[in-house]
Amino acid sequence: QGYEGLVEGGDNIKQANWLSVSNIIQLGGTVIGSARCKAFTTRAGRLRAARNLVEHGITNLCVIGGDGSLTGADIFRSEWAGLLEELVKDGQISEEVARENCRLNIVGLVGSIDNDFCGTDMTIGTDSALHRIMEVIDAITTTAQSHQRTFVLEVMGRHCGYLALVSGLASGADWLFIPESPPEDGWEDLMCERLGE
Repeated sequence: QGYEGLVEGGDNIKQANWLSVSNIIQLGGTVIGSARCKAFTTRAGRLRAARNLVEHGITNLCVIGGDGSLTGADIFRSEWAGLLEELVKDGQISEEVARENCRLNIVGLVGSIDNDFCGTDMTIGTDSALHRIMEVIDAITTTAQSHQRTFVLEVMGRHCGYLALVSGLASGADWLFIPESPPEDGWEDLMCERLGE
């Protein structure tokens, strides 16, 4: 469950093997879970996470996520030595254990369907999201045509219109709204005129 699993520990931290990842490639989303973790935004939460990692001898993390996850990873990395010192001071771990786990190595992978990270061709999740959007559009297009109706489809993307733009191009959408290019005044009349055609 992401950082929630690090903070809570227990059964959330377990060794993966080949059976753990067998027959999951076709699944959407994440089979290991994901959660926003308020506790991890606090030093006390990160201290618990550090304790749980040290308990399992884990000093390498692969963090897949967006801005919040990767920012959290950077903070965790920068605090690591101080967190271990605090655990030693509180008697939760020995100085020897702290020495053995003195480095925290982190690999950050951008997991965002928005495809809005500089320096990447396509972020993890974007391709899957586009496929899902196109499946939905393919499914409703015949209904729209047979009923001679206009359909409005909203896709995710928050401040990034990549999914809307690419799926709009792929489906031949008649009108498109994206945050990077807000509509000009009078767009309502122009859109009605277009749809009327």
